[in-house]
Amino acid sequence: MERDALAERVSIERTIETTTHGRYLVLPAARSSAPLLVGFHGYAELAEAQLDRLRTIPGVDRWTVVCVQGLNRFYERRTNNVIAGWMTRQDRELAIHDNIAYVGRVVDAVAQERNAGGVVVFAGFSQGVAMAYRAAAAAALATRRIGGVISVGGDVPPEIENDALRRIGTALVCRGIRDQWYSTETHKTDLQRLRASDVAVQALEYDGAHEWTPEVAAAASRLLDRWQP
Repeated sequence: MERDALAERVSIERTIETTTHGRYLVLPAARSSAPLLVGFHGYAELAEAQLDRLRTIPGVDRWTVVCVQGLNRFYERRTNNVIAGWMTRQDRELAIHDNIAYVGRVVDAVAQERNAGGVVVFAGFSQGVAMAYRAAAAAALATRRIGGVISVGGDVPPEIENDALRRIGTALVCRGIRDQWYSTETHKTDLQRLRASDVAVQALEYDGAHEWTPEVAAAASRLLDRWQP
């Protein structure tokens, strides 16, 4: 009887806020008071992967580049290398809240350290695209002058409402024509959502798969040029 009673007891799930430490990389601009370009890597990558992508943008030396690493770190099974992701479906809403606060603290820290001026532009690849949109649309970052988003191979998060999307301003939305993860249909839906929210959209479909190509880097450079003095 005691064993049966124990088996019938139901656990109660709780969550609690705690403090953790995140990792980010900074590539200083060639001059002081430069604007910020903030990058987000894809699933199972590190901040270095996104930094390598952003380095390929012509003229990026005029920007202070910041690459934020996902808080969800784990080991790659085959190599035992440390890799990271942004969140899972478990406690997703709480993770979104935590990540936005994390990005805000990174932006504040770098802006103060580097005396950053001008706009902040967010650039994401794959899973990192969602974080780029969330950061650009977040009310917590609304005190910053948000230039826009560069998104490559990832979609606009479904939870962002139209009023929040309007904070983005400009979006370069890129898709490789052979990308199996970011479909043509999803790309078209994203363009429609952004335009319906009065976001100035530049669409790019390029000859490639799920990858960051020289064509993407060139388009990103043209977008960034508009905020240079």
